[in-house]
Amino acid sequence: MNSALIVIDVQESFRQLANWPATSNPDLVPNLNRLIAAQREKGELVVWILHSEPGSGNAFDPERGFNRPIEGLEPAAGEPVLVKSSHNAFTTTNLQQQLTQLGIREVIISGIRTEQCCETTARVASDLGYEVTFVTDATATHPIEHRGAPAGRTLEEILADPRTLTTDAITARTEYALAGRFARIATVAELTEG
Repeated sequence: MNSALIVIDVQESFRQLANWPATSNPDLVPNLNRLIAAQREKGELVVWILHSEPGSGNAFDPERGFNRPIEGLEPAAGEPVLVKSSHNAFTTTNLQQQLTQLGIREVIISGIRTEQCCETTARVASDLGYEVTFVTDATATHPIEHRGAPAGRTLEEILADPRTLTTDAITARTEYALAGRFARIATVAELTEG
């Protein structure tokens, strides 16, 4: 094994949130399934990361029952499923130890949210010495409200606010921040065709 596809936080918890209808990538699950199939076909590792916030009462609290892969995705027997409570996939899991034991030096980053857990994992992986590939069209995110926005607004109000950072702007910023510094930016097609 040479590489590990890290599938970060693509879990039912996100579908419970009010901003789910504004998710940036409606093709996330099919794109991930293409990546996962290609990775498995090559005999490479797929690692599943789930985010958990025990005792929070929110959609990420395991007591609520949403801390499982999103409908349409399923880990294969033997694929690690790690539960994290930090923004990156390394700090609160034994991901690094598992990758080291297998001699893996390349990680392929996918999941939810592009600029949060995915980007943070890419940066940490780079700092740990991994070769990082960030597959933007295998990530998804949601619009981000301006820091001074009033709490409790509807999704429609958030989307209508010109200060809201759009998903396209978030994705572009992430690519600019990572490319040539922390990761190589790739598409699903580049990794699965030819």
